[in-house]
Amino acid sequence: MEVQILERISIFPSPPPSLPSLPLPLSHLDTDRNLHVTFRTLRLYSKSPDKDPFQAISPDAVSAALSLFFPLTGSLHCRQPDSRLEIQCTASDSIPLIRAVTQVRLSEVLSWRPDSTFLNQLSPYLDQTNKLDITKPLLALQITQFSCGGFAFGMCVHHALCDGAGANQFLASIARFARGEGPPVIQPLWERAELLGPRNPPHVNVPFDRTITIDADVVEHGTYWKHQKSDGGCRLVKEWFDVSDKCVEQFRDQLKEEAGFGVNFTTFEVLSAFIWRARIKASQQNTDEVVKMVYSMNISKILNPPLPAGYWGNVCVPVYVTLTAHELTTQPLWKTTALIRDSKRCINDEYVRSYIDFQELHFAKGISAGARVSAFTDWRRLGHSEVDFGWGPPVSVMPLSWKLLGSVEPCFFLPHNPLEDRKEKNGFKILVCLDEKSLESFKKEMQIFSE
Repeated sequence: MEVQILERISIFPSPPPSLPSLPLPLSHLDTDRNLHVTFRTLRLYSKSPDKDPFQAISPDAVSAALSLFFPLTGSLHCRQPDSRLEIQCTASDSIPLIRAVTQVRLSEVLSWRPDSTFLNQLSPYLDQTNKLDITKPLLALQITQFSCGGFAFGMCVHHALCDGAGANQFLASIARFARGEGPPVIQPLWERAELLGPRNPPHVNVPFDRTITIDADVVEHGTYWKHQKSDGGCRLVKEWFDVSDKCVEQFRDQLKEEAGFGVNFTTFEVLSAFIWRARIKASQQNTDEVVKMVYSMNISKILNPPLPAGYWGNVCVPVYVTLTAHELTTQPLWKTTALIRDSKRCINDEYVRSYIDFQELHFAKGISAGARVSAFTDWRRLGHSEVDFGWGPPVSVMPLSWKLLGSVEPCFFLPHNPLEDRKEKNGFKILVCLDEKSLESFKKEMQIFSE
C-alpha cells in the first residue's frame, strides 16, 4: 500500500499579482495561538469517464487560483515587538504540487480506519520547524490517482491563513479554473486587520476568565504542549461512526420532551452534548474535575456589519461550556444540551469584539483553556460540493489533523459518502479522536445512533 511520487512541481501565481510593499497583517482571529499549526485535509473523488485528474487539475488551474489567493504562497514571520504573525510576499514565492499514483482502489480507501497510515500518505506535510521565526511554505497540494481511476486531493495549509471555509473558497476557485469557468464570481478579500482587529482602546465586556486562563508556558511551547505532558502515555486513536438521521431525530424528540414544552434543540447541540458526556464517562475522569467542551462558531453574519462576501480568513471564534465531570455525567442530558444551546445564543458582535480585544491584551502573556478539552466542529455545510473538477463533488471529505481549538481530542461532523451502499442514505459521519483505553466503552454508547 505504497504511494509513488511521480513529480513535485513548484507552482507560481499567474498572472503575477501586484504584491504589497509591506508585510500583510493578519487578524486577531488568525493569530490566535490555537491556530499556530497546519491542518491537513483529504478529498476523495470517483473516476471520471473522460478526464485524467492530472490534466484536469492542471498547474495552470492552480496557478490561476494562486494569483487571486497569493498570500498562500508567502511566508509567515513573527513581527516585533509583539511576536504576532504577519505574511511577507515576494515575486519568487511558490507552493509545491505533488503528483502521485498508487495501486490501491478508491473502494478500499473508503473502508479503512481514519488513522490508517496509508491515508496520511495521500496528503502532504509541511515542515513546521521554525528557523529564524520564518515559516514557509504555507500551503502544499497533492493529487494521487488510484488504480481504479479515482483520485485523492490532499491539502496541507497553515491555519493562520484560513479555516475550513476559507480553504474551501481557494479549492473551489481551482475547480472553477479546471472546469474552464474562469475566476470566482466573488473575488477573494483580504483586509484582515481592518475587519477583525482590536478596538481602540481595547476593552473586554465578556468574562472569558471563566473558561480561558493566562499561561506563560504557552508562549514558549505553544497551546498543545500541555496535552503532550498530561496524556499519561495514553495512545490517541481515531474512529468513524455512522449516524442515522432517523435515530438522531428520535433522540432529539426524547430530549425535547424531557426539557418541556416549547424547547427545541439542533442536531449539533444534541450530539455534541451526548458525545462529550460519553467521552468523559468512558475516560472515567475524577468526579470533581472541571471539564470543558469547545466548539467553533462562524461569526461572518453575526458581526455588525457582517463580514463581506469573499473574506477568506479565519471566521470562527471558540465557544466554551464548562462543568464538573460529576455534573456532566449525572445531570439529565437535556440540561447539558440546553447549556450548549444557550452558549450559542450568547455569541454576538460584542462577544467577538471582546474576544479579539482579549487576544490583544493578553496574547503576549499566553492564553490557554487547559489540557484535555473536548473540541467539536461541523464540516457538513462548508460547501464541499463546490470543489468539483468537472465530474462531480468529492465522495468523501476528511481531516487528517488532530489539533483543533486547543484540543488534541477533536470531533468532526462530516458529510456522508454518497457512494456507500447503505439501506438508509440519510445521515452523516462523525470522526472522533479519543484515548485508546476509552474506545470500546465509547463505541457502546454510540450504538444508539446507528441503525
